Amino acid sequence: MDTKPLTVDGFLYAVPSPGTRPGTAQFELITSPTDDPADDTVFSCTTEEPRIANALLTEIQPGDLLHVAGFLTQPASPAGPARLTVDALEVLATAPTRALQEMVLDRYGDYVVVFDADTDAVPVFTALGQWVGLADNPDAIATLIDIHERVNGGDA
Repeated sequence: MDTKPLTVDGFLYAVPSPGTRPGTAQFELITSPTDDPADDTVFSCTTEEPRIANALLTEIQPGDLLHVAGFLTQPASPAGPARLTVDALEVLATAPTRALQEMVLDRYGDYVVVFDADTDAVPVFTALGQWVGLADNPDAIATLIDIHERVNGGDA
């Protein structure tokens, strides 16, 4: 695989999710050299920097303008997505307040859910930031949490 250093400015596309290991996160960044949506590029990003992962999962919101630096890894096959591993992140501008009002965080005991007005799907995390899953709709949250507790011995 070919890896190249890359620094880019872009907008956080959606709510970041915890990575596969503690202290990591995954997110998507949209960049565009013009104002035409046809020119948009979406970068699939990950970070293994705990400080950056914590900021992404607790402070940074979709629509925030970010300046990121890291290494772009080209896929082994041309059909696969390129991945940007982020080592440095700076918030250049926060999203307008209107966009933030469309999402609501709620607690279910030791669990946190994110309600988004644009979708019925509900991301579910433990209060410590561990990814639990994506409930198809708000009615499926309790079932998802119940399954997670049975699989993990009842500890969130």
